[in-house]
Amino acid sequence: MKITKIFFSLVFIWTAVFSNSFAQEVKIELGPDEIGFNETFSIKITISDEKIKSYDSFPEIPGFQKQGISQSSSMNVINGQMSSTNSIVQYYKPAKKGTFKLPNFTIQINGEAVSSPGKAITVVEPSQSKSNSQKSTDPFDEFFGRNKSEDQEFVELDDEAFFAMSVDKDSIYIGEGFNVSLAFYMSENNQAPFDFYEPSKQLEAIVKKIKPTNAWEENFNITNIQAERVTIDGKNWTRFKVYESTFYPFNEGAIKLPSINWEMIKYKVAKNPSFFGSNRQEDFKTFHAPGKSVFVKALPPHPLRNEVSVGNYRLRENFETKKVETGEGLTYTFGISGEGNINTIKPPRKINIQKLNTYDPNERQQVNRGRGQVSGIKQYEYYITVNEPGEVRLRDHFEWIYFNTEKETYDTLRPQAVLDVVGESKINQSISSTRLGGIYDLIELADNNLLNQRFKYYFSAFINLLLIGAVILLLVMIIKRK
Repeated sequence: MKITKIFFSLVFIWTAVFSNSFAQEVKIELGPDEIGFNETFSIKITISDEKIKSYDSFPEIPGFQKQGISQSSSMNVINGQMSSTNSIVQYYKPAKKGTFKLPNFTIQINGEAVSSPGKAITVVEPSQSKSNSQKSTDPFDEFFGRNKSEDQEFVELDDEAFFAMSVDKDSIYIGEGFNVSLAFYMSENNQAPFDFYEPSKQLEAIVKKIKPTNAWEENFNITNIQAERVTIDGKNWTRFKVYESTFYPFNEGAIKLPSINWEMIKYKVAKNPSFFGSNRQEDFKTFHAPGKSVFVKALPPHPLRNEVSVGNYRLRENFETKKVETGEGLTYTFGISGEGNINTIKPPRKINIQKLNTYDPNERQQVNRGRGQVSGIKQYEYYITVNEPGEVRLRDHFEWIYFNTEKETYDTLRPQAVLDVVGESKINQSISSTRLGGIYDLIELADNNLLNQRFKYYFSAFINLLLIGAVILLLVMIIKRK
């Protein structure tokens, strides 16, 4: 017994030392062209001199159902040279008889793309003996002369896990955001092994089902599923968030998010684990997440109720006071930052703007998504000139009205910036340089010569006499014809 332990210890030492000395070789083996209805088809991937660290999902085969995955490894030491192979096998069970096409496919193994041309598979009547069985054997059973027909028994462990849909609010105002997240939770005491099963494909169907049609969406775009440690009711869990979005509804009423199902790969483990060979068997478990409801309230009465933004915002300016000369241009930034739908923020209202010369502002926007909320900033950059000296408080000329979700009332952001305008008045220069347009443009084109008003009178009288004569002549001709 001691010799056996020493042998295996040496084998692992050699593996650690020399594993990087061999280049990996990957090959794909497909099952037979013809199988019985009671047999299984398999796709086997074998990698030489390296462990299987990561691999993509195996392809789907029309007319077949995936039945589980098994793994195996072997090792040889000849003349001091060690070689090893590691294999993973996906089994498929036929759903009906006939000929089916396995299309060409590519699988990423340890980051390397490996392709197969596929093949045609014919499923015939059930065979008398299942030569293509799924039983898992320990490769060292044959090496040590053990019974080859001994089956490995797998058992399912109890799990402490669940899948949940979460919303951060159950009652909001129109235009206010509510966050929706989908996540898989495992207790830190959980012993059952899990893995994700086609999360992108499942999410595509789920999002179509739960996404409100009357709301703006800010998607957090989760591309990598990462483990997070969270505490729920004093108990530690590992959370794997698979989806998160914030929705901003356009209409009042109830938004109902339907219940959903989420499928995970749950492995059965070997009852009598062997040193080599597969010690777990792939199985599936479906988790159910109850639906949620969010009630959307109308905003309180206000003249701008259908136009204002909704959220929690603050004003950012690029200066407090600034000294400028009359007629001199300056840049003023009216920045709106906070939590809410940044995309729908409109420019501030301008008041008594005739005292300032302003142009359409430049706009800048930044949106941040994280920690369950959407925040950001939208800036309006104005170019301003003032022609009259004196103190100009910009709060008298700009304001931005919104609905404050924290105070649950309408609020107004007004500038604190003050301009100290010095110099001579340039209001007259401003008027003279302004193009009046319209009728004033015709002044320089008009003729300066005086018109004779008496001549205009005689001409009008002559025209009237001609018209009277024409009418008399027409009446005479009508009478003669009678």
